[in-house]
Amino acid sequence: MNDLNFLNDAFSEFVGDLTEEVGTNNSQKIQEIPPIYLVEDDKLLSQSIVMYLSRKIGLKVEHFEGPTEFLNYLSENKVEKQFCLVTDISFENSGTDGLYLIDVLKERNYNFTSIVMTGFASIETAIAATKKGVFHYLTKPFELDVLAELIVRAMTQKMSIDPALFNTKEKSQANKNEKVKLIKPNEDDFFCGMIGRSKVMKKIFERIRKVASSNSTVLIGGPSGTGKELVAQAIHKMSMRQDQNMVSVNCGAIPGELLESELFGHEKGAFTGAISTRMGRFEVANNGTIFLDEIGDMPLLLQVKLLRVLQNREIERVGSTGPIPVDVRIVTATHRDLEKSVTDGNFREDLFYRLNVIPIKIPALKERKEDIPLLISYFLSRFVSADGRNAIDFEDETLAILTNYEWPGNVRELENLIERLVILRGGSSIRPEDLPPKILALSNHSVVNTDDLYQLPDDGLDLKRFLTGVEESLIKQALDKTKGNKNQASKLLHMNRTTLIEKMKKRNITESTI
Repeated sequence: MNDLNFLNDAFSEFVGDLTEEVGTNNSQKIQEIPPIYLVEDDKLLSQSIVMYLSRKIGLKVEHFEGPTEFLNYLSENKVEKQFCLVTDISFENSGTDGLYLIDVLKERNYNFTSIVMTGFASIETAIAATKKGVFHYLTKPFELDVLAELIVRAMTQKMSIDPALFNTKEKSQANKNEKVKLIKPNEDDFFCGMIGRSKVMKKIFERIRKVASSNSTVLIGGPSGTGKELVAQAIHKMSMRQDQNMVSVNCGAIPGELLESELFGHEKGAFTGAISTRMGRFEVANNGTIFLDEIGDMPLLLQVKLLRVLQNREIERVGSTGPIPVDVRIVTATHRDLEKSVTDGNFREDLFYRLNVIPIKIPALKERKEDIPLLISYFLSRFVSADGRNAIDFEDETLAILTNYEWPGNVRELENLIERLVILRGGSSIRPEDLPPKILALSNHSVVNTDDLYQLPDDGLDLKRFLTGVEESLIKQALDKTKGNKNQASKLLHMNRTTLIEKMKKRNITESTI
């Protein structure tokens, strides 16, 4: 392995010197990041690479599970511009390998630079890769930031890409070291009950202003907790129908057999329990707006009836044969990918296009992190009492954690957290260890209160046996999470793959015991 490491280092220095010379002579900079193609049959690893490169340095990656799939893609799409190839060397269900793929690409005169990965390092494959002119030979397991740095280096050195186009490690570190401060929202930050100063939210506010004056159908998309109902309310408040009713219906919260009656009403005797005639939500919303939340959960049978309402602007109560005309603006929302639902046969294609006249996509909170200090300040003003006795402040490290957290529950999760902290920790400064364990874990924060892990029994314990049990449990959990992939499991445990295998043998851990 020492020879192999030496070869890797020498190869990197040689390519680096050579490409720096080429880059110096090439005065024309390409102001566009070339596409990155990942060829890897390990699904877990490939997903990790794609997500990391996208979130950390803003690089879009196209993934292919094997050389044949990738070559077909290049042929069908007639890719002519230069690209960066990141490929594994060996593939389980393929007759070709990564090095052969590079040969094929060269024969077809593609303009590319390559980085190869392998879980079975050897001097022979390293030499073969060097002869084929790959930019770097990477041995698994590796840190994702190492791969990201290699890709940036390959593009800047071999493709003459301007380094300023990348969210480089230096920029990320500078942003990380910059202290986060709470920001009190001003008048310009408020919009119909929503708060935002980021560019993406300002664009959404502007789109709402434009569409509000029309009668067009609007489809609001975005993850749960982002405020889709607030957008619907804003559209109604700014429309010509603002003085009329706005009626909201959650299509996912009402059983399918009751939803039809809820939307369209029913006649007396239409079914068991229908003791009187009842207006539906569409009639109640006549001349106003109806907001159909979670439209993606609507049963297919009702989708047909909703399509008729959109086409004919009339409804039929359950148990009635006579149509009732309605003048209603329809605004819908969903957290689902409706295009995928259409493909899967769970949502009607014709209804989708009827609803998707004007789409508004609300970003997840992690996509507008600059608004987090603004939102925290606003929620504090709501939950802290007028006399300020339960006021809280945040340590710098705590604010940094909250800003960099992924927020899977979005704005709703942030609001709930601030309310909880004010109630439980009011009158104190919030430290990192005061945050929920989930936030600390997903933020990769190392603060752990060891007293909460285990309490020493009064009669003591066998420390060696206890630690052995903990180690065995964590190894099994890592292998279970990675579906037995030792490379990925060793990465989760921050140890070498060989060390993991030795510990598995020592603890007699096999696939059957996981």
